[in-house]
Amino acid sequence: MYEYATRKRGYLMDLRGRDFLKLLDFSTEEIEYLIDVAADLKAKKRKGEAHEYLKGKNVALIFEKDSTRTRCAFEVGAYDLGMNVTYLGPTGSQMGKKETIADTARVLASMYDGIEYRGFGQDVVEELAKYSKVPVWNGLTNEFHPTQMLADMLTIKEEFGHLKGLNFVYLGDARNNVGNSLMVASAKLGLNFTCCAPKELFPEESLVETCKKIASENGSSITLTEDVMEGTKNANVLYTDVWVSMGEAMDLWKPRIDLLKAYQVNKEVMDNASSDAIFLHCLPSFHNTGTTIGKEIYEKYGLKEMEVTDEVFESDKSRVFEEAENRLHTIKAVMLETLK
Repeated sequence: MYEYATRKRGYLMDLRGRDFLKLLDFSTEEIEYLIDVAADLKAKKRKGEAHEYLKGKNVALIFEKDSTRTRCAFEVGAYDLGMNVTYLGPTGSQMGKKETIADTARVLASMYDGIEYRGFGQDVVEELAKYSKVPVWNGLTNEFHPTQMLADMLTIKEEFGHLKGLNFVYLGDARNNVGNSLMVASAKLGLNFTCCAPKELFPEESLVETCKKIASENGSSITLTEDVMEGTKNANVLYTDVWVSMGEAMDLWKPRIDLLKAYQVNKEVMDNASSDAIFLHCLPSFHNTGTTIGKEIYEKYGLKEMEVTDEVFESDKSRVFEEAENRLHTIKAVMLETLK
């Protein structure tokens, strides 16, 4: 059933019934195991081998924030595993409006085998998990984005053959869910993590200290710097995200542009990294004016490209679409291992 993961580790790890809320809840070995299982499932998908290991089970997907990759990955992943899916969009449930989070959790857990939540505060998904008798998976909250991290790390491992010891640099708003989660993932898996951002956008100090402790146990480091050239020197991976996250007000664009335009990933920044460096982005990306928001930003502020230039995004250094595909395989691994 899990040939690659078993061959790699010599045993199967038991994650049945576990929630997947943030990577801080998981050991290094457990995270590595999920990545191995994802690689095995990806190989099966590529070969066209059926793997309906969870046939007959049902999952509910709660999306208070819309998504392309997360929704598609959970739905296709569930179908590949033989499961049925109910999608509850931003207006699809009464959770938090006419029904409490606790009541929603108990109702859904009586009908479904697993529940995904993508929305706002981490406290919401934590409360869902508290009152649910079935596994709850975090598809994104304001604080953490753990499923994205598994996809990112699988992509990096496919590129370099390993994770431990690589130099990982995140540029941009490092206080958001992606910045927080990348720091945690790097610490857990032994990558040297550098946050390259203005001080105002550094991660919360308490999380930094937690990650420094974890990193030291895994032989890696956490560095915060405002210096782009110093921060990206010898980087193996350069990663960025949009400057204003989903759900934040449009009037934040001007101050964020002023703060972050010096942290754009462009050819000069890529050339400053290691010769084997790759570029990653969780998507969507504002690398041109081909979107409604991209056009609006250009008309208001004269900026054709934001967090990354089109030249880098479309270059042979970019692995953003391999990374996007890996959302499917890693999310599938999480569902399989917690529901099997």
